[in-house]
Amino acid sequence: MSGSQEAPEAAEVIETLGPSVGVADRLAADIQAGRFSAGSWLKQIDLQKRYAANRSEVRKALVSLATKRLIQYEPNRGYYVHHEDDALSDEIRDLRVMLETAAADYIVAKATVADIASLRQLAEQFLKLLPTGTIMDIYEANLAFHTALLAASGNRALVELVRDLRLRTPPAPASQWSTRARIEQSGQEHLEMVDALEARNAEKLKAIISLHIQQ
Repeated sequence: MSGSQEAPEAAEVIETLGPSVGVADRLAADIQAGRFSAGSWLKQIDLQKRYAANRSEVRKALVSLATKRLIQYEPNRGYYVHHEDDALSDEIRDLRVMLETAAADYIVAKATVADIASLRQLAEQFLKLLPTGTIMDIYEANLAFHTALLAASGNRALVELVRDLRLRTPPAPASQWSTRARIEQSGQEHLEMVDALEARNAEKLKAIISLHIQQ
């Protein structure tokens, strides 16, 4: 099994994230920064030393990141950094564009004033997290916005289908948000989606959704 790459000490990651972040966010930050390469196995004893954490803290962090698809678990072997299948990811991205842009017509037709207000609040919450929020906080805020946007279509099967498609690819922290500028752009695109929805402009909403997914 391959091990982790040589990487800076945990203190360097903590400094960029803030003093109160947990093991999951420290590990997520290291993965995002490329300090653990795709396919690297994550040995609990090594992580305990790296993050000055106990076995329980590391175990919880690994389970949390596996749930969010940033890492993967293989029975009887352990956890390793998600190895992205580029061809499959491209196909799933294209399928999401087809589904979510097609849903725009339904979202525009069915979204209530309360739905739009809630979406704007979620979009603003995402942006508010950027200066001080952890990677996983931002991840959760992003997922909440997109789930609510699709739910506004009134089609629960669509929400579940897109959720399942997301589970087959790495999340944004691993595959898309390589820079803060890219995360900030995502946040602005969320607001643009809400603006288009409020204007009941389905074509503009489709264009923004397509761009956002293909970033």
